[in-house]
Amino acid sequence: MSVEPLAGYTIGITAARRRDEFAAALERRGAAVISAPAITLVPLADDTSLRAATDRCLGSPPDVVIATTGIGFRGWIEAADAWGLASDLLKVLGQATVLARGPKARGAVRAAGLRETWSPDSESSTEVLEYLIARGDLDGRRVAVQLHGEPLPDLVQALRLAGAEVIEVPVYRWVLPDDTAPLHRLIQAVCAGSADAVAFTSAPAAASFLQAAESLGCADLVHTALRGPVVPACVGPVTAGPLHAAGIAVLQPDRARLGALIREIVEQVPLRRGLAVPAAGHVLDIRGQAVVVDGRLAPLTGAGMALLRELSVRPGHVVSRADLLRVSPGDGGDNHAVEVAVGRLRAALGDPRIIQTVVKRGYRLAYEPVS
Repeated sequence: MSVEPLAGYTIGITAARRRDEFAAALERRGAAVISAPAITLVPLADDTSLRAATDRCLGSPPDVVIATTGIGFRGWIEAADAWGLASDLLKVLGQATVLARGPKARGAVRAAGLRETWSPDSESSTEVLEYLIARGDLDGRRVAVQLHGEPLPDLVQALRLAGAEVIEVPVYRWVLPDDTAPLHRLIQAVCAGSADAVAFTSAPAAASFLQAAESLGCADLVHTALRGPVVPACVGPVTAGPLHAAGIAVLQPDRARLGALIREIVEQVPLRRGLAVPAAGHVLDIRGQAVVVDGRLAPLTGAGMALLRELSVRPGHVVSRADLLRVSPGDGGDNHAVEVAVGRLRAALGDPRIIQTVVKRGYRLAYEPVS
């Protein structure tokens, strides 16, 4: 049987929405998944901030309404309906100039029975802002900005500097989950290098993950890991924003879709985290948390994985017992412990010749580079 492309890799996911679907898709491809939601939604009908913004719009109808996301705009109308205010809100919005930030927001506006005045295809808040400023009539006008999950400080500040009165409509606010233990465990796994990648599907989740690392006092370790051995993967450029702001480059697909992100993880994580080493007539595919020997998955203990990684840093070069003891002390913390650990590793690999003993010096992979 062929080995799944993500077998031997551990992927952390921080999603709140579609979490089970995301995890199942990665597991079908062989990954071990650490599910650790970084955020949870405030229920719309219970959100006092959204209700206050809606009442403000009804009391002082906006001149301009900016719909930033399809799901957010629909959620706003659904919440108003739960409060018995949907017809009043739609009447007020129908009298305003409605701008939709992209096709999805435009579809939600039309589904509500409204019609947008203008919409960019780029889903860019900057283009919406440029359109409004170019009209030159913002001074003293009320602009309602439908938010989705996080503030839009640049857009809101620019509108206020242009003289507009801005009503921020916080649809789908995110907060930390009640149980933060899974998130903290994922952060610790990132610091320890026992996670190979962390996937983000929303900017609030990415921001919350970084903030949680800071609250735990390990922000520097997390930033270093995400700039090095652990692959940060984001569904799109908006999601990647908090990580880019922290100076962390990310893996992201060309299209901001969950399926595209899964395909990108399947293709790129093995390239970035895997290492193929020919040794003693075999091919070792050294993965994040396991090794594939000639197409056979060989799960390793943490100690065995640490030894194999140390031996493969410079394949064929001798690694001293002291250096192996340093990365995997084992029971007893002496040369005998190293010998026992190497013996177990040889057994897991299936051929003792893969790891050679160099008398009085240490051990080496029986490296056979392709000429």
